[in-house]
Amino acid sequence: MGEKFKKAIGVEGTFKDTVLPMIYYCFTNIFLGGGGYIISMYFSIFLTRVVGLDIEYAGFITMVAVVWDGINDPIMGIITDRTRSKYGRHRSYLKWGIPFVFISYIMLWNSFGLDGENHPYMTVAYFVFAYVLYKTAYTVIAVPHTAMLPELAPEYNKRTQYTSVSYIFNSVGMIPSYIILLIMLSLFGFSDGLNRDAKMPFFITGIILAVMYSIAIYGTFKLVKEPSSLDMKNPPLDLKAALKEYVLVFKSRSFRQYFGISFFWETARSFYSTTYIYYVTFLANQYKFYPIFNTFAGIFESLAFPLNYALTMKHGKKKCGTIVTPFMIFGLAIGLVVTASQPGTPKGTFMLILMIMGVILYPFGMSGIGFVCNNVFPDLTDVDELITGRRREGVVSTCNTMVKQVTGGINTFIVTLILGGFGLDTNSEATEFVEQPASAIMGIRLCVALIPMISALISYILLRKFEMTKDDHTMIRAAIATKHKYGSVTLTDEERKRCEILSGQKLEDTWLGKDNDESQGHTLDKDENGNYIILIEKELEKKALMEKVN
Repeated sequence: MGEKFKKAIGVEGTFKDTVLPMIYYCFTNIFLGGGGYIISMYFSIFLTRVVGLDIEYAGFITMVAVVWDGINDPIMGIITDRTRSKYGRHRSYLKWGIPFVFISYIMLWNSFGLDGENHPYMTVAYFVFAYVLYKTAYTVIAVPHTAMLPELAPEYNKRTQYTSVSYIFNSVGMIPSYIILLIMLSLFGFSDGLNRDAKMPFFITGIILAVMYSIAIYGTFKLVKEPSSLDMKNPPLDLKAALKEYVLVFKSRSFRQYFGISFFWETARSFYSTTYIYYVTFLANQYKFYPIFNTFAGIFESLAFPLNYALTMKHGKKKCGTIVTPFMIFGLAIGLVVTASQPGTPKGTFMLILMIMGVILYPFGMSGIGFVCNNVFPDLTDVDELITGRRREGVVSTCNTMVKQVTGGINTFIVTLILGGFGLDTNSEATEFVEQPASAIMGIRLCVALIPMISALISYILLRKFEMTKDDHTMIRAAIATKHKYGSVTLTDEERKRCEILSGQKLEDTWLGKDNDESQGHTLDKDENGNYIILIEKELEKKALMEKVN
């Protein structure tokens, strides 16, 4: 079975030495994929319909947590890069973050007697604390976990394989968490709508998921092996130096391109996901089909994975995004034409079919750029090393997680402001359909369709301009290895040009191009097929082989 799995994802090497490390690393993705999935789907409506807070208060809670996230992410990135531990720079933080994950996730789904109508300020304060604690826990886990990947998988295609396995484990986290919540809601009689009495199913779900996520994170800590960092030397650090660390990230042209792609993709995704439950409930009057819609969405996002993976392995990391993203835009456009209808009538049936088409097209297309972003990110650390001469996975991964977390959180707050400003009535006491004013319908369409469509289109245009290829990445790593080995490196005119395009700087202004002694003539080695040889890795492979023989 292991060999079949290995062949299916195109992995070379034994199952034990190659595939199992990927699986161990991706255990944590059960939390990273599942925890935020339920929050994006249900947290806003839980606060408004179950806890009884006004929609603007719900947005404020998210906003405060996001501001804190914007502060703690950079701090964590610097900390993990500078950590000296026998467990390595990143791995030990997974263990330390588990108690925070466990406590905060339970707190998010229970107000412990506080009510948004009778005690709004105390309720807001409680959920601000709970969400801030969760964001802290997420940062302590996500930043080091993301930063480990370039170190565990230095090769271009191997990183794609790690990312592909992480997608599987994201689903392992998302699908059970969603099913558990649906079962709880059904058992307690809230499958057709939510009101103030629906607190217990969310509380029980929070406890179950907190246990599941904690076990998954511990699995990665226990089973993944990372080299010791006890001998690492760190340069002095103060506030000015810390700020400079992050300014340096944005000096990379490749990172700036990636940032734009990720920012607009995340904007499209977060606007859509935050608004979707209000769209289904208050615009379309189809809440009882909400679980079906999400099931279709999960299925077709999963079905896109083999296509994305095949296109990536054959044509490069951005190909799948350029092919499937238009489906996302078409799926979003359906939100412009759906109207409220009575389920079971001809109009209701037609609208239901339209909405099902939307939840097929949108996730299928959305997966493309998401797959690109997750695959491209580890390669950015090598461009960063070209510029700085240092491995800074923590700092670079911080910028990656900030794009996802901060952009998503700010957009959630903006959505709640728009919906509240346009007059949406969430009516916490009622489970039946509440007819909304025309302005509220316009606000929902704006947030679920128009703004996401524009953002997705911008992301798609930027993606087509992204320039790094597999050959570029291999050349950069070979150049870095040569520089580390000999102290200088000599590049051809074409290699020099590609380095300058990807870094966005003159070669002599980067670590790779400084203090080069051209007379030494340390050009990049290639094999008989014209492929770059990465010197340090080849030497390490030979050393490992000799040790095995001995």
